[in-house]
Amino acid sequence: MKNNKKIKIHVKNNHWAPGSFPTDAEGEKNFTITKEHFDEVLKNEQEIKDKVEIFIDWDEDNFISSMSNSDALIAWNFPKSNLKKIAPDLKWIHCVSAGVEHLLPLDWMYDGLVLTNSSGVHSKKAGEYGLMSVLMLQNHMTKIITNQKNKKFISLFSNPIAGKTIVVVGTGSLGSSMIKLVAPLGANVIGVNRKGKMVEGCSKVVTTDKIDSVLPEADILYLALPETSETKNLINHKRLNLLKSSCGVVNIGRQSAMDYEALCEKLNKDELAGAILDVFTHEPIETNSKLWNTPNLVITPHVSSDDHGNYVKMTLDLFLKNLKLFLLNKELVNKIDKNLGY
Repeated sequence: MKNNKKIKIHVKNNHWAPGSFPTDAEGEKNFTITKEHFDEVLKNEQEIKDKVEIFIDWDEDNFISSMSNSDALIAWNFPKSNLKKIAPDLKWIHCVSAGVEHLLPLDWMYDGLVLTNSSGVHSKKAGEYGLMSVLMLQNHMTKIITNQKNKKFISLFSNPIAGKTIVVVGTGSLGSSMIKLVAPLGANVIGVNRKGKMVEGCSKVVTTDKIDSVLPEADILYLALPETSETKNLINHKRLNLLKSSCGVVNIGRQSAMDYEALCEKLNKDELAGAILDVFTHEPIETNSKLWNTPNLVITPHVSSDDHGNYVKMTLDLFLKNLKLFLLNKELVNKIDKNLGY
């Protein structure tokens, strides 16, 4: 890279569309990156500002022409076919979400191309949502909401969360942020992750292949997993049957980690206490989906970790941190492992 050449950054915003990102008009407002956003994050970074050129675009309106001389791309999705030919100078792609499953398999990545994600910017919001969902289940709120729909006034008493066991499957930034909030309340937290790495707030951590040994202990099963070949259908019908009938379930990671058909079956049979689901393979959920009418199930529209009004700023703050490293030819943070897919 010549010193007198500015780094060109192409920003690909998406108009909302069902099944894509964002999924509705409100999401589009919250996730659109504007020139004003970039000016704000660079206002005290004049040296860096002088070294970069920002091109703001929508969908693929100017993708091919602009990417012909772009060094970096900020986007959620993009055409992967012939990318090296379309963008011969491209060295770095930053995905504006934490999950990159929509880009898998990563066989389109060529040598020298780095992919980063926004993991971590969601953690504070995700932690609070997680704590809320755990306390809702502990206080029978999923059943109370179902009773309200059915005009039933039934006393459902509960205890504090202290002493209850929460099995957290996926202890990355999303899972660990909830653990840090619930552990001080006296909950017993068991973590499950790929390497068995200890996590602050957990009484113990087991590897994913040992998950069957801890599922029967769960008062609440909390999923915060990315979508990879290893996580797909991890919580299947057989493993749901290992849970106590008094166990509640939360999923803020990806739907693919859990068999929702089996989950609905168990909720309909009153074989689980309740569930709170924030993620779905197709969003929005179809109006004829059985999820809508499943008892003791609370549906939230994929909002567990998206900070209202601040998401773009937090994403660009992370991007700026990496941009400084990029300009110094140093290794970037939040790099995606091409083989693992996260």
